[in-house]
Amino acid sequence: MIFFPVALAFAEDAPAQSGGPFGSLMSIAPLVLLFVIFYFLLIRPQQKKAKEHKQMLSEVQKGDNVITNSGIYGRVISVQDETVTVEIAENVKVKIAKEAIAVRKPQG
Repeated sequence: MIFFPVALAFAEDAPAQSGGPFGSLMSIAPLVLLFVIFYFLLIRPQQKKAKEHKQMLSEVQKGDNVITNSGIYGRVISVQDETVTVEIAENVKVKIAKEAIAVRKPQG
């Protein structure tokens, strides 16, 4: 295996080759292939998970048991647009951001 800078040094000494009409396309192909791989392995699953989390947050309602990102277990007392009031112990209520909910367990 040739170390990358050494490979560049050898490439500078190589005579210029004409790749024909597909030469420039073939030089871009590895970059396109790399982007496609990143899209299907990293970007798409992350977008899917974010969409599922947003859907779960829109379904949070009074009485649901939730777990926050910080690991606090509680029961939803009230739901506003951006915040949720969660009872974490008897007569202990905490107002948290809706996005801080990691897991929702519906009542029942």
